[in-house]
Amino acid sequence: MRDRPFPWPTVGGYDYYEVVSALQKSIRRGLEEDALFWATELYMSDYAPHAWGRLLVIASEDVGPAQNSAVLVVKALHGMWSEEKKSGEAKLWFVHAVLALVRAPKSRIVDHATITFFEGEREKKQVPDWALDVHTKAGRAKERGYEHFFDEGATLRAEALEDPYKRRARGIRCGKDKKKS
Repeated sequence: MRDRPFPWPTVGGYDYYEVVSALQKSIRRGLEEDALFWATELYMSDYAPHAWGRLLVIASEDVGPAQNSAVLVVKALHGMWSEEKKSGEAKLWFVHAVLALVRAPKSRIVDHATITFFEGEREKKQVPDWALDVHTKAGRAKERGYEHFFDEGATLRAEALEDPYKRRARGIRCGKDKKKS
């Protein structure tokens, strides 16, 4: 790092914060060459660790569930870069991460949900009756066992995958309820 106090101007004479902003907005808009320019501007200005931090934020904030693996990809590439950052090859993993984010489908749902539920007004909610099962004090007070859990508590909105073990697990747990009776 530099001996100058943070933030120092980039090699091109840009303001650090403006470059970070341009990088994120370029990735958000899928502007590949612009994103690569701003990312490499940070890298060549000894801001690589800061840029990696921003890329990880972008993977959640701007890509999120549109491509859940984006965070894992960026994290893995960062790990490879960290092991080899003194070599010229390390630049490949940095550029790869930028390209992966630029080309990924985008969703701002993570950022919007974070703002809504951490910063917005919080209405009071009633704990739903189906949540009061054998795993809660209130559910046990209602004498709810595993039958209730499998009928209500373990209900999925939509089972996308067939679960060959559900019936067997239910038999094992519900058999325990019958032994207690």
